[in-house]
Amino acid sequence: MPFKTRYVFVVSMDVEPEKEAIFNEVYDTEHVPELLKVPGVLAVSRSKKRPASLAIGGELKKVGDGEPGYIAYYEVEDPDITSSDAWAEASEKGRWAEEVRPYTHNRHHAMHEITVSAP
Repeated sequence: MPFKTRYVFVVSMDVEPEKEAIFNEVYDTEHVPELLKVPGVLAVSRSKKRPASLAIGGELKKVGDGEPGYIAYYEVEDPDITSSDAWAEASEKGRWAEEVRPYTHNRHHAMHEITVSAP
């Protein structure tokens, strides 16, 4: 699926197993909808890591060890959107800040510029 914009803000993290249900509920029903209201946020996709292997160099290798289990891809019009007041305000709304964020760890944030996007 091609991205709709040149910039993608990538957020990855793990969540405490006992908080996984509320993590997914709040992320999908509160956090993402609030961030989609921020001007310049065009789309959001989320993924969950699954076990996989990769055939490379004549070997079959497991992939993903040590990597966060969840990733969110925020398609944004400009890299500065994630440092805006609107983003800061939206990211603190709802139950995310108090009931979910404290139970996440192994968090990584990165802004990427898309160089190729093909169907």
